[in-house]
Amino acid sequence: MIDLQDKRVQMLEKSLRKLGFEKSALIEALHNAQEIFGYLDNDTLKYIATKLKLPASKVLGVATFYHYFRLKPKGKYTCVVCTGTACYIKGANQLIEALEKKYNLKMGQTLNDNSVTFLTSRCFGACAMAPAVVLNSQTIGFLNGQKIVDSVEGLRNKDEELS
Repeated sequence: MIDLQDKRVQMLEKSLRKLGFEKSALIEALHNAQEIFGYLDNDTLKYIATKLKLPASKVLGVATFYHYFRLKPKGKYTCVVCTGTACYIKGANQLIEALEKKYNLKMGQTLNDNSVTFLTSRCFGACAMAPAVVLNSQTIGFLNGQKIVDSVEGLRNKDEELS
């Protein structure tokens, strides 16, 4: 349920007003909401649908069609495995398999403790160091399954030491 006293909801309302509550502004409204809240939950989607006078199914359909919208909170850190041609040929699938096996999840999911979200990307230009991963905004390459798991664990352990 949306709390109208929440400052974030008020920011969203202001952004929708700026867009003139136009149905054609749906994608921009979703971007704004995600920027404000960090992700798009069901209540936010319903709120946008109501304000733009659109069926909730249409808003959900757009939010799930485009890969840049998140329907769940993102982890504190991200691990993005490149699946571009060079990385694919040099073993990106082995990295993905190692992560999925170690953490019992699929790419696009977040660990239960919300520490790391695992994603894939077509190419981020690190072909010379394939297979490559962007781990918490740092590109690392020449990886294998064990190295990527060790890198993720190192990040998670470092975070635990600080708390």
